Amino acid sequence: MKYVELTIHTTTEASEIISDIMWNYTDYGVTICDRADIIALQTAKESTYWDYMDDELVQDKPSDVLVKCYVAEDIAAQTVSAILKDVQDAKERSEGILPFGTLEDTKRLVDGDDWIDVWKKHFRPIHLGDVVVVPEWIEYAPAPHERVVLLDSNMAFGTGEHETTSMCVELMQEYITPDSVCIDVGCGSGILGISAVKLGAKKAYLTDIDPIAVESALHNSELNGVAAQTVVAHANLLDDTDVQGDIMMANITGEVLKMLAPFIPKNLKTDGVLILSGIIESRLTMVKEAYESVGMKVVLEKRKGEWFALVLKHN
Repeated sequence: MKYVELTIHTTTEASEIISDIMWNYTDYGVTICDRADIIALQTAKESTYWDYMDDELVQDKPSDVLVKCYVAEDIAAQTVSAILKDVQDAKERSEGILPFGTLEDTKRLVDGDDWIDVWKKHFRPIHLGDVVVVPEWIEYAPAPHERVVLLDSNMAFGTGEHETTSMCVELMQEYITPDSVCIDVGCGSGILGISAVKLGAKKAYLTDIDPIAVESALHNSELNGVAAQTVVAHANLLDDTDVQGDIMMANITGEVLKMLAPFIPKNLKTDGVLILSGIIESRLTMVKEAYESVGMKVVLEKRKGEWFALVLKHN
């Protein structure tokens, strides 16, 4: 079988949006090639060593990011056309807010049936405090204190590798108790809500506006045996204001977080904790001001690479 590899040139800020769009159309893999990630690793406080890194990588501001996906050859023409249209629509909606770069696209034919297995070899268990995110096809023997979250990578949105997701998982571990009710806004794969239940939370509510994400979260909840403790809803936010969370989490872009600021706090208990992630530095002040204007205060700020996460509480 043959596949078409579609590559779109974009920016760090828009790469996650384009990745999500691609996942709507393929089960065969999406990758983001961003030199900013390499620079973040090299310049992190933690010791990271490379055999070689070109000095030119750190001389200029990283801008050209490659986002790639793979689609079956027999449906490639219409699928690629649909992806490019959705990307253009996203760019138009974000005009003046988010840079999308050139959006130059290239396509090439990939031959062979075994490339997916090669792609899978790049995935590994990811340790996030007491949580270990494990691809569902890998056998893993956890330590007594570890909580395994299985993810089917053929489903979209969130594996724990990205800094924004890992910060959320790490931060929630500071606040979860056996009585905690958790709400994940924009749940994607369900990794945050599932992790919360695995860490001992009583209940997790997961919402997303994307039906593919909802399908992914439902699938992964069942895969992890926590379906009875999770509610997955295809919704912008919970319509039922009677549902109140001890912990709310939203790992979305800064622009969307700002838009949701007037609505998110209504589902957070008065002594509850709100964890926000997906924020780049240029949007950090904007997000803080949006939530401070609705009665929230920042009690903790965390950074990984180019990304920030915030912990907030009601004033």
